Amino acid sequence: MGETEAGAGARRFVGERRPATDAEARALASAVRLRILRLCLDEPLTNKEIAARLGRNPATVLHHVRTLVDNGFLAAEGERRGARGAREVPYRATGKSWLMDGASAPGAARDPLLAAFLEEVGLVGEAQLQSTRIGLRLGAADLAEFRERLYGLLDEYATRPAHPGAERWSLYLGMHPDV
Repeated sequence: MGETEAGAGARRFVGERRPATDAEARALASAVRLRILRLCLDEPLTNKEIAARLGRNPATVLHHVRTLVDNGFLAAEGERRGARGAREVPYRATGKSWLMDGASAPGAARDPLLAAFLEEVGLVGEAQLQSTRIGLRLGAADLAEFRERLYGLLDEYATRPAHPGAERWSLYLGMHPDV
């Protein structure tokens, strides 16, 4: 479940949305792991390549990669030989994280989704950020409808086939009670 199908034009994420297990939620409770998943979504990367893109120590990154593999969020692809003949294993995100409900439960001391978003915006710069805010006044039924339609739209785009060579975009959506 949650495996990304191979091939151009193939559906990106396969499976049914379900609650995250405790182990899955813990695996996703890290901004570094969420960034690894994003990096490996469209192309397989080795631990060394991931570490270089994150500007982190490969040994530290390997711990995160293993946690993601152990919980089915990353899958190892065929082994290959690097430039110096060393054994390399590229990893690709399975898309399983999109299918998890409750993986970023409210009430945590720090939201890993927000932390990953802020790190990524810091890398591209605020000038590249397109953002908007809106205040809504919704009754319980309207709020439920809004959430259902919003997540339906996100699911529609998340499961569309990936277009090779297309520009990559990231979306962060935060919703909170107004003060």
